[in-house]
Amino acid sequence: MEITPKAVMELREKTGAGMMDCKRALQDAGGDFQKAITILREKGLSQAAKRAGKEAKEGSIFSYIHPGAKIGVILELNCETDFVARTADFQTLGKELTMQIAAASPLVVHRDNIPADVVAREKEIYAKQAEGSGKPANVIDKIVEGKLEKFYHEACLLDQPYIKNDEETVAQIVTATIAKLGENIIVRRFTRFQLGEDLS
Repeated sequence: MEITPKAVMELREKTGAGMMDCKRALQDAGGDFQKAITILREKGLSQAAKRAGKEAKEGSIFSYIHPGAKIGVILELNCETDFVARTADFQTLGKELTMQIAAASPLVVHRDNIPADVVAREKEIYAKQAEGSGKPANVIDKIVEGKLEKFYHEACLLDQPYIKNDEETVAQIVTATIAKLGENIIVRRFTRFQLGEDLS
């Protein structure tokens, strides 16, 4: 079937993918628009996975002060080249992440950053909470793992539900930007300040 330039443009506007990639996806999908979007997303995710090992030393420092000036965030976001660091998509991601950190108050970037003794302590607390339920040990283990996952989703930035669309995680938002820009992107570190905290 014939793929019209209008359909290609619509797909490009919807996904941000290149013109030839959009045309090819529509051809592979037999003109089915939604299927073409899925093809592009799958292709982007595989490209993002390939970039994951690439060194990322360029990037930007982002800052955000929440209205009212009671919460502030500083974030280091890295990519492979200075060219990508200056793109609108990279800059937008950095701003979105600082707002995520301000709103959702994560403790660390990803779960590997949580010390083993903290994870062990959390598990112990959850196990003690579950022991009084009278459930068998294997069920208690599943309850503990479930609560630990919930803890990760609250404490780890990349595991958190994205504040603008809670059906996606922050990690998925970062991966989508990697796929779009064709470079590895790493959330290196952040600091979140809240007026008066730790002063009591």
